[in-house]
Order: sequence, then structure tokens, then C-alpha cells
Amino acid sequence: MERNLSPRRRAYDLTMRSLVWLSALLTCALLVFLIGYIFYRGAGSVTRDFLTGTTSYLKDTIGILPNILNTLYIVLLSMAIVLPLGVGAAIYLTEYAANRRVVELIEFATETLTGIPSIIFGLVGMLFFVQKMDLQAGVLAGSLTLVVMILPTIVRTTQESLKTVPQSYREGALALGAGKWRMVRTVVLPNAVDGIVTGCILAVGRIVGESAALLYTAGFGLVLNDFVTALHSSSATLTVALYVYANDRGRTDIAFSIASVLMLLTLVINLTAALTGRKLKKNGGTQ
Repeated sequence: MERNLSPRRRAYDLTMRSLVWLSALLTCALLVFLIGYIFYRGAGSVTRDFLTGTTSYLKDTIGILPNILNTLYIVLLSMAIVLPLGVGAAIYLTEYAANRRVVELIEFATETLTGIPSIIFGLVGMLFFVQKMDLQAGVLAGSLTLVVMILPTIVRTTQESLKTVPQSYREGALALGAGKWRMVRTVVLPNAVDGIVTGCILAVGRIVGESAALLYTAGFGLVLNDFVTALHSSSATLTVALYVYANDRGRTDIAFSIASVLMLLTLVINLTAALTGRKLKKNGGTQ
């Protein structure tokens, strides 16, 4: 086919291909440089005591175990709340809602909320959850604020994933005598699980990397607490601790070490979510 192209057309095609490859290489090179530089600056300080210890002025020690646990607490609690709400809302809007104007209005609202800066959510979370509802700054207030932040992402990605399931699948299930909910549960959701998992990964990535909203709602505490105590106690996540060490204390070496741990933790969480989604799709397909 390319042999029939004119020399000018070939030159244009070659130029476009070269630009696409150049863009891809520059993107990959930038990513590798950032990851490599962070690990170069921070990996050397990541020790066993750093990962399993706590920060103490009396003992002159620095540890991020409380921050790792606080991050996991907030991720688990936020996802436990937002997944049923987000997936349920998307299922209703896609499969059950009959008024298209209301659906379009809700979709517009969720898309608008996605673009709001996180600092606004932090201020609203502080005013509503911490002050109005009288919740102390901690994991619970931070998680509720993050739920409001990531709910639009879960709803929209789940909606788009549900829309990709062919209508013939639904009609076939209904023709075989399946009810509406059984059709959604056994046919639609298993075929849309990839998009749902993608939305979860995006949501987890935003939770792990969030700092502005948590500064006002979760607090700066570096003390090791159990889950119940952390719900209503000042509990700094890894990103908040990174901000504290880099900005308030001027310890950029510790900040780079925390960034290295944060990237590894994000990779582990994303891989776990991807493997879970693959397993769910496999199990759903065998039903």
C-alpha cells in the first residue's frame, strides 16, 4: 500500500511516525529519569529501622511505620466506602435510570467535581467533617473527604465500562429468563470488571498521592496508633510526612526516602488491584 503513495505523502507519513516515536521515547525517558533520580537520592537511606521504626526526638530516631500504616488505613477505609457507592450509582445510572435528562445532569456534575482542586475538598472536609460534624482530625475525617474526591472518578469510569458491554449480552440473559439484577450481576459486571479495576487504580493512586486535602483533615501526627485510635487522632500519611520533612524541617534526604517508599507502595497496591480484577473477571466468566 505504501508503494503507491507519492513521495510527498511518504515523507509526511515518515515525519508523523517519527514524531510519534519521539514523543513516546521522551515520555518514557522522562519517567525513567524521575524514578531513577528519586531512587538515587532516597533508596540509600531506606533501612529496616527506617521502615519499622517511629520518629522520636528523645532517641533521635526517624521512622515512617506510622505513616505507612496511616496510608493503608486511609486507602482501605476510603475504598470500602466509595466502591459500593460509586459502583452502585454507576449501575443505577446505566442500567436502571429512565430519565435521560437527570442522568446527563448527574454526569455533568461528576465531571465538574473531577476538575475541582484537592485543596478545595480539604477546606470543605475540614469545615464539614471536622468542625460541623465534630470529628477530630484523623483517618476517618480524611477518608470521608477523599471519598467525596474520588467518588466522581469511580462513577464515571464504571459507567463507561458498563457502556462497553454489548447490548446483545443483556438481551441474551433476559431472553434466558434472568431477572434484571441477575443479568447485571452475572453478565454485565464480569465483562466490565476491567474498567472498574482501572477506576479503582486511579482512585487509589489519588489517595496515596494526596496531601493537600489530608493536611486539613487527617493531620500531621507521626505517632504510631492502632486503627481505632487513628480514626480520631492526628495521623499523617506518607505524602503528608514527606511534606513535613521537606518543607517544615528541611530534611530533603528523608523526603526522598519517603518518596521511594511511596512509589514502591503504589506499585504494590496497583499490581494487587490488577491481579484481583483479573481473578474476578476469570471467576465471573466461569459462572
